[in-house]
Amino acid sequence: MKKITYIIALFTVLLAVSCNCSKDIKTETNTATTGITEKKIVHVAMNIEGMTCEIGCAKIIESKVSKLKGIQFSQVNFEAKKGIFSFDANQISKEDISAKINGIAGGDLYKVTHTKTLDSIPNQVL
Repeated sequence: MKKITYIIALFTVLLAVSCNCSKDIKTETNTATTGITEKKIVHVAMNIEGMTCEIGCAKIIESKVSKLKGIQFSQVNFEAKKGIFSFDANQISKEDISAKINGIAGGDLYKVTHTKTLDSIPNQVL
């Protein structure tokens, strides 16, 4: 009789422990899925002063900005003295992009003089 009571008690403990494990897994799964945020894509045009050549200046700025986290599109036109950039506003701001451009080459060469938010990237980009 004692053996049967012992087996029933052991089975009850195992059943209770196994039920608690499945609840923990569901809680962790729910927590992991709530951290997802949607991209908020913003397009800006920036006037850039101080560029003296297309390859050494415009392409350098374009390349440096394109490597920033959150940048989706980066194009700089030397002749127009303008850059067009698309970015995820949850990761980076237009002020961050402007600061990056102004800081290239120690901050002595380039200066963003005007920034305009666009509804979309123009069909004929620069």
